[in-house]
Amino acid sequence: MSPGAYIAYFSMEIGLAPGVPTYAGGLGMLAGDTLRTAADLGVPMVGVSLVHRKGYFHQRVDPTGWQTEEPVAWSLDDHLTELPARASVEIEGRPVQIRAWRYDIRGTGGASVPVFLLDTDLDGNAAADRLLTHFLYGGDSHYRLCQEIVLGIGGARMLDALGYADIDRYHMNEGHAALLVLELLKRQARANGHERPRPEDIEALRPRCVFTTHTPVPAGHDQFPLAMAEKALGAGMYVCLLDEFCYEQKLNLTYLALAASHYVNGVAKKHGEVARHLYAKYRVESITNGVHVATWASEPMRALFDRHVPDWRTDNPGLRYAIGVPLGEIREAHRAAKRELLAYVNHVTNKGFDLDVFTIGYARRATAYKRPTLVFRDIERLRGIARRRAVQLVFAGKAHPHDLPGKELIQEVHRAMGLLDTDVKIAFLPEYDMTLARLLVAGTDLWLNTPQPPLEASGTSGMKAAVNGVPSLSVLDGWWIEGWIEGVTGWAIGEPGAAASDDRAAEAASLYDKLERVILPLYYDEPDRYVDVMRRAIALNGSFFNTERMLNQYVTRAYFR
Repeated sequence: MSPGAYIAYFSMEIGLAPGVPTYAGGLGMLAGDTLRTAADLGVPMVGVSLVHRKGYFHQRVDPTGWQTEEPVAWSLDDHLTELPARASVEIEGRPVQIRAWRYDIRGTGGASVPVFLLDTDLDGNAAADRLLTHFLYGGDSHYRLCQEIVLGIGGARMLDALGYADIDRYHMNEGHAALLVLELLKRQARANGHERPRPEDIEALRPRCVFTTHTPVPAGHDQFPLAMAEKALGAGMYVCLLDEFCYEQKLNLTYLALAASHYVNGVAKKHGEVARHLYAKYRVESITNGVHVATWASEPMRALFDRHVPDWRTDNPGLRYAIGVPLGEIREAHRAAKRELLAYVNHVTNKGFDLDVFTIGYARRATAYKRPTLVFRDIERLRGIARRRAVQLVFAGKAHPHDLPGKELIQEVHRAMGLLDTDVKIAFLPEYDMTLARLLVAGTDLWLNTPQPPLEASGTSGMKAAVNGVPSLSVLDGWWIEGWIEGVTGWAIGEPGAAASDDRAAEAASLYDKLERVILPLYYDEPDRYVDVMRRAIALNGSFFNTERMLNQYVTRAYFR
């Protein structure tokens, strides 16, 4: 990488701020945390995404637990600055004009990372084209393909229009931005004097591209029928499609990104192994995800860190010194965060949650492989546990509008409420977003994670919890394989080294056993020992599973390599 050059970070979603609904979940939060850390460290990055004028969606949940969706109403110019520059792409032969809105992320040392959010809602564009940057993950596959033309091809052209002529690396955060490769490949072929791209043009381009894949779940990998791709992209762009980018007569954006990148990584060590099996033709490394500590630490925890680890914002590894913080101070900081969360829960649900009752949190996208209802597998077992030692549970999460099984899982949580309400208080908090996530990861006593292995690529909510001293009870998948030390940073569901399966009965039994025999007795009978687990979650996991460590690994392994 040359001095003064930029890394362009392309992502379909970026979580910038609570009032800017340009994210859906973990992928967007990871992107936002990455760019916040780039600003802190002074890494020369620029972010590119879409403006998502209608957001992901506003979640409504009726008394039966059925989710419905509404567009998000927000004012762009309250948060963003419109720029005069214009770029254009062709979609099905039509010119589509693009403008950009700018959001600046300010780092702790005064550096800034600009993020450009692309927008097609312009006079002169066809009515359908004006809607392309309205909905995050909205519409059908044709709508998605058109969005990704705007993001990848339009994003590269917009950077040119804005004067970023010195982009040294293009980092594709998941395959949504992979059409960027076609634009870059055309340019490379032209520079090499070729009418259409040749294999040597890909070789020349590869050192400039980095690709991070975030999921082994097929739905997370965009692919489009070749006929649809050819029609949308047009002949001039379509000639860039070489055989290795396509699979089973479809344009596969994951393969497009893989073929054009010199560095490819999964987002945890286990995910790297899984991805190497999926993409055996390619070299796949791993860089485990992290979180932006200063964003996710609660106010009481920030004050605690300020007293005992003064430079923690600029030296996240220094959180290891939390191992010396008095237990009483950790207890009081956590209790303050818990009080804030339960005040919100009681205000929204009128459930009467009790500050002195053990509180379990579960919040993530509602989809089948996340298995949010595993804790309700044996209602009577859970009831018996709670009658002996009080337990209350807080749930949150959105299902994709087209994910019917995901919506039914939210209903299952509500049915469990009715069955257990006299013995276990259960709250489902709608509209899971950045603000609610901050409350949940800081204010619960235990973070629950129950994915079907090996489908959890990484997960970051448990990392956010660890920063706040909240230990995890989790299936051994994703990042937890690396962060788990039994009884020290949290607890595992199931046996280490067991073959990946979907044995829900066995995993539910393990979950109940850990709660009944280990975790609840520790919490109620030996509170100092429980707080010591909280302290070690901060010192061991908070100090490592952060985006400061993560971005430094990208810099040394992918950007400067």
